Amino acid sequence: MIMDVVKVFFPSTLAFFIGVAMTPSLTHFLYKYKLWKKQSGKSGSLGGGGTPIFNKLHKDRDTGTPRMGGIVIWGSVLITIALIWIVSKIFPTELTQKMDMVSRGQTWLPLFTLVSASLVGLVDDFLIVFGKGGYIAGGIPLRIRIAIVLLLGFIGASWFFFKLDVSSFYVPFVGDVGLGIFFIPFFMLVMLALFSGGVIDGIDGLSGGIMATIFGAYAGIAFFQHQIDLAAFCGVVGGGTLAFLWFNVPPARFYMSETGILGLTTALTVVAFLANGVAVLPIIALPLFAASLSDIIQISSKKLRNGKKVFLVAPIHHHFEALGWPPYKVTMRFWIISVICAIIGMVVFFIG
Repeated sequence: MIMDVVKVFFPSTLAFFIGVAMTPSLTHFLYKYKLWKKQSGKSGSLGGGGTPIFNKLHKDRDTGTPRMGGIVIWGSVLITIALIWIVSKIFPTELTQKMDMVSRGQTWLPLFTLVSASLVGLVDDFLIVFGKGGYIAGGIPLRIRIAIVLLLGFIGASWFFFKLDVSSFYVPFVGDVGLGIFFIPFFMLVMLALFSGGVIDGIDGLSGGIMATIFGAYAGIAFFQHQIDLAAFCGVVGGGTLAFLWFNVPPARFYMSETGILGLTTALTVVAFLANGVAVLPIIALPLFAASLSDIIQISSKKLRNGKKVFLVAPIHHHFEALGWPPYKVTMRFWIISVICAIIGMVVFFIG
């Protein structure tokens, strides 16, 4: 038990310090090449029309602050996992081999998903920064990003279904719910839903604190199911996210942007299924779903009610900004909500 605890907390702490250590070099690079948006705000919205309130809120943001801060997260995760794995191979003692978290059944897929999606996000960020007009000026078009997410979801679902022989998911107080071949589209839809929750990345410190909390909750769920490799992976992601957050609290040194949030949301899908905790995902990750749902409600209202809005601006965290809440107050209150949701979700999972 003690070694299992060490296996989770030592790599998590190591990832944090590696993330902090790599940030000065990354910051120098991002500022040297001015890797930020050249124009703040948005030119339009999915619901049609302009976004004057959003643009007013963001008139002094976006420009001057680099994107791609998410590199700190997946970079520190990769370095930490690779470093521990290399040490276990060069010095194959009982301790070093115990610390190695690379395993086919628990960490191959979430690590692959995290890196793959993060690299797609990195391409999107570069296109946003350097786009000079035309088709890719705003980054990878949304429908293409959705297609990529669905493809990653299909790969992940196929791994579960064909390699791990998983075709059901656990529901607290009910038990296992079998889906058969329909497990694959269900998995893909969950990943798409979490991807849509990436709109939570909009205020300094907001997404970092929430994502660290969510992965911390799933580290706890995995640990008490004796999935120690998965728990360690979640801890490492949490540690890397906290390193990012150290520099993202107001005033942000850089933004997480797509290379961070895309990797985190897709990897979270895999983690939730591996930990058999997908049924409590709407509770633990409630802030993500609330942000996404507020966007859907806003767009639907504008289309069906002749332009009438439900929120001053969506996603919902910007609505509170528009009401006059300082950004730091929105962030800290959403952090609190995230912690409460994580606790409730874990309690429901364990007593169910």
